[in-house]
Amino acid sequence: MKKETGEQKSDVLQMLLDLHKNQDSPSSLTMNQIKGILVNIVVAGTDTTSGSTEWAMSKLMQHSEIMEKVKKELNDVIGVNNTVEEFHLPNLRYLNSVIKETFRLHPVLPLLVPRCSARSLTVGGCTIPKGSRVLLNMWSIHLDPNIWDNPMKFQPERFLNEPEKLDFRGNDFQYVPFGSGRRKCLGINLGEKMLSFILASLLHSFEWKLPQGEKVDLSGKFGIIMGKKNPPHLIPTPRLTNLELYKRQL
Repeated sequence: MKKETGEQKSDVLQMLLDLHKNQDSPSSLTMNQIKGILVNIVVAGTDTTSGSTEWAMSKLMQHSEIMEKVKKELNDVIGVNNTVEEFHLPNLRYLNSVIKETFRLHPVLPLLVPRCSARSLTVGGCTIPKGSRVLLNMWSIHLDPNIWDNPMKFQPERFLNEPEKLDFRGNDFQYVPFGSGRRKCLGINLGEKMLSFILASLLHSFEWKLPQGEKVDLSGKFGIIMGKKNPPHLIPTPRLTNLELYKRQL
């Protein structure tokens, strides 16, 4: 892509290829390294967001009373004559609690990213030898009845009382869907905003219903990323009063 001045405008892929071509540079990349970076972008930045969107929509379709609370908040904050904008997101407190509760019940990475012990140490009375691969079972922590009341219940309200304490930054070890410390997910801010914007747009712009005779399927598919075994099939109906608003979103 070129600007009107004739100057070449590089995208991320072109920048990576330029680093591959310049093998004399200390920051040069091999083709395998470029492939690894692109796979990380797709898996960590795309598949995780789409998977979380499916889980959140499925939970809301299963709990109509919570869906109504979300729609009321969207009406109050955005209005039926407007579309979702980024500046609306900080004011969507209930939607944010729905997202947090979705991550608690269905964390994107149920075992987080594997760690490797750099030295032998003892944690909680257990000895971890140097070089051991350590997996943190975040799914189990998020469902621990000693930490959470009614842990199996989808209850977004549990995050409304202390939203700053139970955030996505991993400051409280009872809730760390994106990890914690220096090795936590680098894309927390982007992922949080993307998921909030996508869900807010879908729920504000459309009414959703299941096909006749179909029920919500909450079966999971275990893997590095915990996705739904069967993606939801939903039927949208325009919700905004001004149909011209839909053209602006295209």
